[in-house]
Amino acid sequence: MQVSLRNHIRALQSGEYSAEAYAGSLIERFEGAKAGGALISFDGPALLDQGRASDERLKAGQGGVLEGAFLAVKDNIDTSSLPTTGGTRALTTTAGQNAPSLQRLLDHGAIVAGKTNLHELAFGITSNNGAFGPVRNPADPSMIAGGSSGGTAAAIAAGLLPAGLGTDTGGSSRIPAALCGVVGFRPTTDRYPRGGVVPLSSTRDTVGPMATNVADVALLDAAMAGTAVNDDIPAADALRIAVPRRVLWDDLDPMVAQRCEAVLQRLAKAGVTLVETDPADLWEDNAAASFPIVLFETMVELPAYLSARGISFDEMLAQVQSPDVRGVLESQLGDQRMPEAAYRAALTTHRVSMQRNWAAWFEANRIDAAIFPTTPLVARPIGQDETVRLNGQDLPTFPTYIRNTDHGSVIGAPGISLPTPGDGLPVGIELDGAVGQDSWLLKVAACVQAILDR
Repeated sequence: MQVSLRNHIRALQSGEYSAEAYAGSLIERFEGAKAGGALISFDGPALLDQGRASDERLKAGQGGVLEGAFLAVKDNIDTSSLPTTGGTRALTTTAGQNAPSLQRLLDHGAIVAGKTNLHELAFGITSNNGAFGPVRNPADPSMIAGGSSGGTAAAIAAGLLPAGLGTDTGGSSRIPAALCGVVGFRPTTDRYPRGGVVPLSSTRDTVGPMATNVADVALLDAAMAGTAVNDDIPAADALRIAVPRRVLWDDLDPMVAQRCEAVLQRLAKAGVTLVETDPADLWEDNAAASFPIVLFETMVELPAYLSARGISFDEMLAQVQSPDVRGVLESQLGDQRMPEAAYRAALTTHRVSMQRNWAAWFEANRIDAAIFPTTPLVARPIGQDETVRLNGQDLPTFPTYIRNTDHGSVIGAPGISLPTPGDGLPVGIELDGAVGQDSWLLKVAACVQAILDR
């Protein structure tokens, strides 16, 4: 059963149960969860100690807004007391300090419950990790949880923890949220403090909060962004939401199409104005920007990160256990490496064009958000890392799953995936906003979620 973060905090404040007792129950549940692949590490005695300390702060009236909030933390985010593995065997060290974005949550009373499993090095979207085992989808353990933040999504969906942190480079918070049936948020790039994360692409990487509902995500977002919490939401009939049919609504799994079209019907019935419009020149620029940026920056930033920890890139690569990740990294060795000219064009021409056209599209159509399926398909069986079948075609797994999330990461725009109502495997629907309008997007998403919950 999924748990609300705010309800958990209120229960601690009212004395319904103690943080120490909750920590004890977590330890018992975590042992079972490890079989499902959600967790890589946790420290039971430390959890009990932190629970007791949190109880003392609450008794003294000194608790923060997140006091006693036990969080799942993706294991590519630095924590002071648990190793940061990045989901790969070569990384075993403990940073000794928390990532700055995580530290902001801890300063408000949050507690690191454990480090969660992920696609190896966060370089994929299935979380079928060759080093630590696959993350299993709580909706169907034979299916992928999505990635790369699959462990955090699965821990929340299974009711192990109320909320947590993932990261997002091309959809890695939103995709597993969609496939597991929780809420995953990618903020505007640089909304949160940088650093303390195993890098792939400084242009695209960001920490992303995940929870069971938008209000809880907004609470974590405010703490990390250093903004005030404001739970006011707009009226449905005041919203204009774009429906960009080209590409984002094409070639969908029948279940995804049915569930997401039903969402549009609910929104229209509630009074939301839906505007069918597409941004100009987005997909051509995205094709020229997406992989050149990630591949070039990975081969600069990841070796530097490893070197600072006394590990060479070759030593790390020799221990990579996931064939898909090894294949991508090996494709960038020697003369095969992404040319710097392609990278510079991606960064200074195509990405800039995408940002300009995205902003102009929002302004010209006076839209509050764009809406579309988070992924074109639902979860597929674990092991389909190379190809997946969609509408009678065998398609490459990675680009197929990131098709609808990738552009937002390149632009640096905020995006949030919400679960859709319905039976069967979870289906996510995404709302994307204008760059820098994160707080407003979260309000729009809260309104949409309220409509879907009726």
